[in-house]
Amino acid sequence: MCVNAYDPDVPGEDFSDDAVLVKALTTRDPEAFAYLLDRYHAPLVRLARQYVPNRAVADEVVQDTWLAVIEGIDRFEQRSSLKTWLYRILLNIARTHGAKEQRTIPFATNAIVDDEPAVDPRRFRRFALKGRGTWAQPPQPWSEPERNALDAESRSFIEHAVDRLPPDQREVLTMRDLLDWSAVEVCDALGITDANQRVLLHRGRSKVRATLERHYGEGRES
Repeated sequence: MCVNAYDPDVPGEDFSDDAVLVKALTTRDPEAFAYLLDRYHAPLVRLARQYVPNRAVADEVVQDTWLAVIEGIDRFEQRSSLKTWLYRILLNIARTHGAKEQRTIPFATNAIVDDEPAVDPRRFRRFALKGRGTWAQPPQPWSEPERNALDAESRSFIEHAVDRLPPDQREVLTMRDLLDWSAVEVCDALGITDANQRVLLHRGRSKVRATLERHYGEGRES
């Protein structure tokens, strides 16, 4: 069945309300499914890529996720948000595929390893911190008209740096900074404590930032 993309400008059900959306999904409302696809498909693919080696396998993981959602929506008891439930399904499927593809993130643990060094916090002061997701800025502002090209190069470099993080740090950083999840949502989805989430996030950010410092420092010296 062909489903048209959800158009938020057309009056209809308020699918931003979880209760309304879940009810519509259980009745197999095509607009509800279209809304879900438009809102979550791209972020799901992005998260799936953290577990599997290529985009094709990530697409397969997300397709399996949508099938599981369709099959399981009638059993969803709304004990958590629909978003959390959806991502938990994705995580379980992605981890299974990742194990098959030899790239897996182990289920998160509440244990915190304290012997891993982090970047000295004083080094962060020369970076402009304006909010979540903006911590990975280059040391010097870019000038036009080179900014667009450098933005793209920087994004690609950051993605590679994130990809090289230890699995648990990569998982938390991806959710917090790339998918814009709150700390509560990450803890709920992964079943970890807030303290562990904060440690993993800090260490992941520190390593990516250190990589960026080396990269841009070498660029200025060349």
